[in-house]
Amino acid sequence: MQNEDAYLTRKRIMLVDDEPGLLRMLETILSQAGFDAVISFGDPREALAYCESASEQANPAHLFVLDVMMPGMDGFALLSRVRKIGCYARTPAMFLTAKDEPRDRLSGLGLGADDYISKPFLPQELILRIKAVLRRCYADENPMLELAACRVDLSNAEVLREDGSSCMLTAKEHEILSVLARNAGRIVTIDSICDACWGTTFGYENSLMAHIRRLREKIEADPSSPVSLVTVKGLGYKLVEGERS
Repeated sequence: MQNEDAYLTRKRIMLVDDEPGLLRMLETILSQAGFDAVISFGDPREALAYCESASEQANPAHLFVLDVMMPGMDGFALLSRVRKIGCYARTPAMFLTAKDEPRDRLSGLGLGADDYISKPFLPQELILRIKAVLRRCYADENPMLELAACRVDLSNAEVLREDGSSCMLTAKEHEILSVLARNAGRIVTIDSICDACWGTTFGYENSLMAHIRRLREKIEADPSSPVSLVTVKGLGYKLVEGERS
């Protein structure tokens, strides 16, 4: 699991909390979990200045973990102002606070927060919930696909089968599977796949079908009855993710 989560632990997390002891504890918890790119602020105004600065573009935050009750500017106000900065309009955010009233949760979620964790908390719970948010928000960056009969390492274009054997994807197979993986669980039309992989929607349908057939031979337990790369008649294809049984 550690290798599979490597893309998550490379994400830069911004912590903002006015309690120095808690801030140090959060830094330690994240460091022990493998998160090395952590930015910490005890003053929300400094955090806002960082987000507004031109220099931060080289080191953007990928997740905000914000305390609510802070002097000068509470976590809700901070997130509201950060959301007005173009590059952070969709950056995921979590609130970490001792307050646990329904109206506070609604305020945070109304601002687009992705989770709300009440103090006190267990370190493992915090890490699991941070990873859950990152996994959901950066799903298209996950190099590992869990399918019914195999795992696919997209970073190495390698299919890892249940029996321990493996095989490599061709460049075009990798391209097609990557398009489907970015839209996992959704129908991708034939025209959309052809346009993404060949740059045109005309003349490549038969070629796509041939590549799909060979892909199924590599990733399905029974290529004639696919459960991971399924055909949606008259529309296109859908990739169905799911751990092996």
